[in-house]
Amino acid sequence: MKKIIVFASGSGSNAENIIKHFAKTKIAKVVSVFTNNASAKVIERAKNHQIPIEIFSKTELLERKIVQKIEEIDPDLIVLAGFLLKFPESIIEKYPNKIINIHPALLPNYGGKGMYGMHIHRAVVENKEKETGISIHFVNEHYDEGAIIFQKSVALTDEDTPETVAEKIHGLEQKYFPEIISRLLED
Repeated sequence: MKKIIVFASGSGSNAENIIKHFAKTKIAKVVSVFTNNASAKVIERAKNHQIPIEIFSKTELLERKIVQKIEEIDPDLIVLAGFLLKFPESIIEKYPNKIINIHPALLPNYGGKGMYGMHIHRAVVENKEKETGISIHFVNEHYDEGAIIFQKSVALTDEDTPETVAEKIHGLEQKYFPEIISRLLED
């Protein structure tokens, strides 16, 4: 069975969705959740599914300790699901094309440092976009610039608010993220 590590910084709804999805399959299993936020809801979600948690600081992410923990697990895929820190090049180099991220916009639009969550949804509404969506991409040394694996769009109306955009995006994430991870692991 293939091993997945999930990195998350916040509520962990995508992380939990991935955990639940793979608990029903024989393809892979989420073997650990790593977080840089000691008060993140993802910790509780992972514990509810008996998934080991690794809590670390930004400094520790850049040090050898986290790399060693990843090496001990030897994952087939590292999934960033709402992870807000820039991923270290030392880890990216060790796991080429084995680290993916989900972004709540149609890249290259609304990507880069500081572009996450409601910041993106507000910008999408302010710019009166007619559509938005999700992008799943490989992680490289630049924020949101890795090769795109998958994109799915959703139509917007003039009545959409940042909150309704967030709901639409969340629906896309919940449906497609586990499917794309499965496809990557089957290839």
